[in-house]
This record gives sequence, structure tokens and C-alpha cells, in this order.
Amino acid sequence: MEKEAGPATAGVRLDDPWYEASAAGWDGAEDAAGAAPDGTSGPGGPRPGPDAAEVYLAVHRSAAFREVRRRYRRFVVPAALAFLLWYLAYVVAATMVPGLMARPVAGAVNVAMVACLGQFLTTFLLTWAYARHARLRRDRAALDLRWDTQEMTREVTGRTAGGPVR
Repeated sequence: MEKEAGPATAGVRLDDPWYEASAAGWDGAEDAAGAAPDGTSGPGGPRPGPDAAEVYLAVHRSAAFREVRRRYRRFVVPAALAFLLWYLAYVVAATMVPGLMARPVAGAVNVAMVACLGQFLTTFLLTWAYARHARLRRDRAALDLRWDTQEMTREVTGRTAGGPVR
């Protein structure tokens, strides 16, 4: 039974290599020859050569892609953890030690207000640090990887560099 293309699938591009994940063998429904367990040929039959999905899988397995992901994680995980701990410390202090949070610092400004402003300042500093880290440590490698992926996809699909890209 085939699904009808309705409003939910109207925006999905059918040439997207990630859309046809089962065609790449990820769900285990096909064997190495491209046949389904019932003996019928898989979607589109056996493939004559590499396709765009295989290019993306190769890039996903590449050392360059792993390096970009590693650099991303090495910044994001500690930064997100530190910010979450700082936020939780503020919430816990506000609920557990209201006397400390109500202590005046200067005039009508108390410790809670200073900590709250510190939350905003931390958010802006973290955003700036993330953008700087991305620009200095990841953007060039990710852009090179993107160009390489596009070139490999063009070669596989037979498109010329000046042809229309859909």
C-alpha cells in the first residue's frame, strides 16, 4: 500500500539523500544485493554505482567531519553544562537562601538583582564566545567539507558545475 502525497509531505524533496534512508540499507530490510527479505528487489532495484546518499555517508565517516564535530562538542558541552549549573545555582539560591538574595548591595539593588544581571551578561558572553569559537575553529573546516561534498555529489549525479541545482 503506497502512501499518498498529502500536505504533510508536500515540502519534502524526493531527491534528498537523507529522505530515502532505507535505500541506503540503514533499516536492514535489504541484503547486500539490494533484495528485500521477501526476494523482491528494493526501491529502484539494485544501484549501478554510488549515489548521493553514499557520498553523504562517506563524508559522515570522514576524519574531517569527525574533527568538525569534535571541535563543536569540545566547546558546546562544557559551556552548556557550566551555564546550566550557573542557572541552577541562581534558582536554588533564590529559593533556599532568600535572606542572602535579599541582602542589599547598593541602595535598592540586592544580591538577587546582581545575580540576575549576571545571568544576562553570561548569556551574551557565551553567545559571543560561541560565535568566535565557530569562526576561528570550525567554520573554515565545515565550509571546506561542504564544498567537497557538493563537488562529490555533482560528480555522482552527473551535474555540471554551471547547471541548475534543484
